Formats: sequence, structure tokens, C-alpha cells
Amino acid sequence: MISKKDIQVFEEKHRILIQDNECIYLLPHPVLREYISNYTITFPTKENMPDSYTIMPHGSATLVVSIDTKNLFIKLLGPMTKPYLVGNNLSEMLVIVEFQPAGLYALTGVNQSELTDKTISFEAVNPTLSKLVSETIERAGSVYELVSGLDILLLENMYATYHPQLGFVFQSVISCAGNISVKKLSEDIYYSERQLNNIFNQHVGASTKSFARLVRMNAACRLLQNGQNSIAMVSELTGFHDPSHFVHDFKSICSITPQSYRDNISDFYNEIAKFSKYN
Repeated sequence: MISKKDIQVFEEKHRILIQDNECIYLLPHPVLREYISNYTITFPTKENMPDSYTIMPHGSATLVVSIDTKNLFIKLLGPMTKPYLVGNNLSEMLVIVEFQPAGLYALTGVNQSELTDKTISFEAVNPTLSKLVSETIERAGSVYELVSGLDILLLENMYATYHPQLGFVFQSVISCAGNISVKKLSEDIYYSERQLNNIFNQHVGASTKSFARLVRMNAACRLLQNGQNSIAMVSELTGFHDPSHFVHDFKSICSITPQSYRDNISDFYNEIAKFSKYN
């Protein structure tokens, strides 16, 4: 199994998003970035993964591989529209594959509305691919071998191309931080709102409006991480008419207030490279 020291000697520095003594966030192969946001390899501790550690909702699926000297288990978190309490994971190492919106659909072809906010064994979704992921991680002797192996495996299995208009819609939603109506989006691609929602539910696992709200709240989370931005300023920058409306919407999606999020920022996981394909 890879050790902590291995994350310090990863050769492809241009792929590193974040790196410290216990964790490394990496970009996938460029061809995969339409489907995969980032890989994470981490060695959990009480400090970097406290009991209250929570993944904020971001509208995408996540593959979590828990590894110790005797066991390897792959858990799939379906497209997330609400917070997910991870807590302290006592595994010796975690390997995380974070998908872009619709990325898991491209990998599995499974209707994403069937997986929204569910946590299941990846083997139950795709036993063959689950076995191949396990074998790739188990035989890797370095971080480079691990991520290269995942790159090759995922590239070989991205077969279910998603709807051609989705990329344009993603870019439209993300470029305005979620401040766009479903009506405008449907008019731009000459689809009815119902057709567009059906496409989103199948490929993303959320309605078009829900996805736009998640993009908006993730933009707010990024702004809140800068202590110089007041709550009122974040409200204005994310397009809300007043701070009280912003606080209400933030709490309804993230289950906490913006101030509580800011006060306890280390208790939350936030997407690192999400949407980079469309920025």
C-alpha cells in the first residue's frame, strides 16, 4: 500500500491542486476532465477529518475507496443535493474520485435520479468495474502508478456519452454562478423546460433548477472562505436581493447558516476543481 511519504514525490507537478503531509489533490488526465473533477489520496486523522466532517452538496457523485492492510471497500455517493456527514474515517488511506456533473452517468449509463443522495457499494452498481478499480489501487506502488492506472481504466470505460446540449447548459449555469432561469436555458437550446428537466434528472440526478441552486451555493461557499467578504457582500455577489434571502436559501441547501459555515470551515469538504472544464 502507498505510504504518506509517497504523496510528497509525485512527479507530475502540473496536476497537483493541493498537497500537504497527509493529502494530495490531483487533476485527472486532460481528456477525463469533462467527467472527473479530481482525485484525492489522503491519510485520515482526527485533525484533517474530525467527527463532524461533512461534504457540502455539489450535485455530483463521488467514489470513495477505503483501504487498510486487510480490507478495501468502494463506496459510491450518488449525486449530492444535500450535505453528507462523513465523520472520522478510521481507514489507513482513502482514494477519492470526484466526478463532474453527469460524469458518473458517462461511466455507468445508470439513470442518475436513481442514485441521488444515496450511499451504496460500487460493486452493486458495476461489479466488473469495481473489481478493476480495486485491482488498480492494490497493485500501485506509487501515487504516479495509482493515478495513471485510474486514468487508463476510466478512459477505457467512459462509454455512455451524455446529451450533447448538456455541456452548453453547464457552461451557461456555471458562468453566471447559477443565476439563470430554466426558461432562459431551455430557450437557448430550443428545448421545452420539461425536456430539459428530464435530461438533467437522467444525466445529473437533479432538476435544472436544483442544479443551478447548487452551483450558486458552491459559489457562495468559495466566497465565504475569504474572511474579507462580509455576508452581505457574498449575498450581493451571488445575486440575492437581500442578505436574509441568501441566509434562508443557504441554510435550506447546506443545513447551516453562512456564518456557521464560515466559523467551522475546517469541518467541511468543498469541491476543489469542480466545473473547471466549463469555467
